[in-house]
Amino acid sequence: MTESTPDPPMPPPPRVTSPPVSRLLVSGLFLALAVSGCGARTAPHRLAPDEVIKAATQRLTDSCLTRQGLTPPRPGQRTSDAEQQRVSAALFGTGPAELSLALPTGYVVRAHTDGCLAAAQQRLYGDQRRWFQVSVIVDNLRPEADHAHRSLAQVRARHRAEITDWQRLRAHALTQAAAVLDPNT
Repeated sequence: MTESTPDPPMPPPPRVTSPPVSRLLVSGLFLALAVSGCGARTAPHRLAPDEVIKAATQRLTDSCLTRQGLTPPRPGQRTSDAEQQRVSAALFGTGPAELSLALPTGYVVRAHTDGCLAAAQQRLYGDQRRWFQVSVIVDNLRPEADHAHRSLAQVRARHRAEITDWQRLRAHALTQAAAVLDPNT
């Protein structure tokens, strides 16, 4: 009888568009109310770890774009095609992708090491290259198991080192994200 450990929470896949802001705005409103005392009779709203990392990533990428004289994208915002291309290049990087990982399923995942998103990942995870590798592997454990006709437990055992690194880097990102979001820093 083999013992299996529960799956680690899966990080969201990289997105081409900006993450939904409405949830962040609502969470930010609750946080602001709790800090200001307006919501003193209710329990303060605590963000889930994924939401903390997303909020910090948003703050870091927005700051990066603003430093470059660009307006961070928002849902429903209308901009010219040229402006969208400038923002996309600044956010996601340009040229050939520097990071690449071929999966056992045959798919190849690529990412840039330049751009505001890459800078945010480096700041939060401490090692963007390793985060890219382990997050792509962990995000694709089930597809690998299906492709190889193996159990998820067998595939997880094969990738134990990557799962351990994913957990370590994510814990580091959560600590860094809390510091990024702390109004006293």
